[in-house]
Amino acid sequence: MARLADELREPWGLLLGATAGGAAWAVSVHPAAAVFVGVVVWLSRAGVATLQDRERGDGLAVTPGSPEEYWLERAGSAAYGFGELSASMERGPLEHGPLAGRIALMRPRIDDSTATLRRLAEQASLTGVALARFDLDALGREQARLARARERAGQGLTRDIDRALASLASQRAVVERLTATRERVLARMESSAIGIEGLLARLVELSAVSANGPLEPLRVLDELADTLEGVRQGLHETEQITRDALDG
Repeated sequence: MARLADELREPWGLLLGATAGGAAWAVSVHPAAAVFVGVVVWLSRAGVATLQDRERGDGLAVTPGSPEEYWLERAGSAAYGFGELSASMERGPLEHGPLAGRIALMRPRIDDSTATLRRLAEQASLTGVALARFDLDALGREQARLARARERAGQGLTRDIDRALASLASQRAVVERLTATRERVLARMESSAIGIEGLLARLVELSAVSANGPLEPLRVLDELADTLEGVRQGLHETEQITRDALDG
């Protein structure tokens, strides 16, 4: 509980909640629903951060303070809010309505998406650690030195210098591949986290509307489900591409 209280006082969590609420309001969500989204994200972020602290003790390999941790926390907070919304609807007057049913069907996809996001975050952190081992400036200086040495070297030394230059070129190729892989993963994590937040904001608005009036056409729910499926499939595709790139 002490750890949770610390996380609730964390300014970053308050900023994240305010940002999520502002994003919800910006996409025309009702102000009351936008405030609800912000509060849910603030509380969820604290809960997720507390759980992640415990999981790090079990070997969660996500670098603290990294971009991947940031997007993982945002997605985790939105997923937690989605779970809270689903649970509240299962207990409320809308439990037998179409919205509650559709949200229940979305829940496994949310869980699968967040699990994939966690694996991607671990990959991004491991890639970042690997990149930290390379010094591109030093590699460039070494290549330039060897190139100059090759121009002056006799025929008996050029083969050895060529092998050294090939090794340096191989290292630069590794750096470029790892950098591109990490950037791809972070871009997918960002778009997916924001997508899940947007989905939560829209569902919160729909739940507020359906509690006070007729529900929007079921087509809207189908579109939201399709959006979530697109997020989920995109994450899996990125995970596979990343795995292939690293294996290569």
